[in-house]
Amino acid sequence: MDDLTLEDLAREVGSTLAQQGLMLVSAESCTGGWLGQAITSTAGSSAWYERGFITYADISKREMLGVSSTTLEQYGAVSEEAAYEMAEGAIARSHAQVAVAVTGIAGPDGGTADKPVGMVCFAWIIKEGLARAETHYLSGNREAIRRQSVAKALQGVIDLLQGIPPMVA
Repeated sequence: MDDLTLEDLAREVGSTLAQQGLMLVSAESCTGGWLGQAITSTAGSSAWYERGFITYADISKREMLGVSSTTLEQYGAVSEEAAYEMAEGAIARSHAQVAVAVTGIAGPDGGTADKPVGMVCFAWIIKEGLARAETHYLSGNREAIRRQSVAKALQGVIDLLQGIPPMVA
């Protein structure tokens, strides 16, 4: 996956949001702002991208997005539950109507038997509307996993706005 693909996906996200008169907010962990960078590389993105949160540490997920300590203790920061709470918190702390959240283990270290390197959890929410969360097991080095995560996050926004059912990982 190259930058052109990310650029194309970001443009399609923008077009889809603009057609529906909606704004997007992002909440990122393992992608470290790459999602926001891909979005804001698109000319005119200020018309449909409201803000982004980079919440790499658990404390920032709690403080900036309101992810509960219970969720982090019970499921961990890399879980669909945490991703969903990140997306909910981003919606609640912005003026956007659509949220995307991504949290995962990009490696090369940090993986476990239960949560291997390449495990990435996503959540997408339309305020007072559709919501979904998915886990994907991605492969490659750290950069490849992060790049794939940005692409899946963007594609998930498109799919949610078009009412496409979630994919099974």
